[in-house]
Amino acid sequence: MTGLDVIRTCMTGCLTQEGIQAVTAWDRGDRVRRQGPVVAVTLRSCREEPGGFRDYLGERYNREKDRWEELYGKKAQVVFGLEIYAPGRDGAADCQIVFDQISTALQQTAPTGLTLAELSRGETRYERETGLFHCPAQAVCDTYLYAVADEGGTFVDFEVRGERKK
Repeated sequence: MTGLDVIRTCMTGCLTQEGIQAVTAWDRGDRVRRQGPVVAVTLRSCREEPGGFRDYLGERYNREKDRWEELYGKKAQVVFGLEIYAPGRDGAADCQIVFDQISTALQQTAPTGLTLAELSRGETRYERETGLFHCPAQAVCDTYLYAVADEGGTFVDFEVRGERKK
């Protein structure tokens, strides 16, 4: 799993934990027609900035391995697509309810390592082809992409780190 896959999965997991039916869009698994509203999580963009000189952040001591490890990272702003789909006559209202649930979830229990910077949504429309109401939404989050290198310079670990604003 790549670093960006970790970030998408992290967002999907956060929404699911909050009781929102969410799926990571474009997974290789079988597609299942779900009952009720669902949110398809995509990664629309990732803009990175240097976290330090040449992305070098310093060193940390690994007690388990009894050695120093070099840290590299970048500050990043990630834009998630949160495509809300809902069936039935009440689909438009369900899209609004799910968006409100997303807003609450991301403000109270944002995914580990991600700090919500902006949340927005578009207009809800009925799609005849799918028979579903669709409401496009997006969340902009700040994070740090952070990697650990061993003594030879090979990256051995990848994490997403962020700061919680209180």
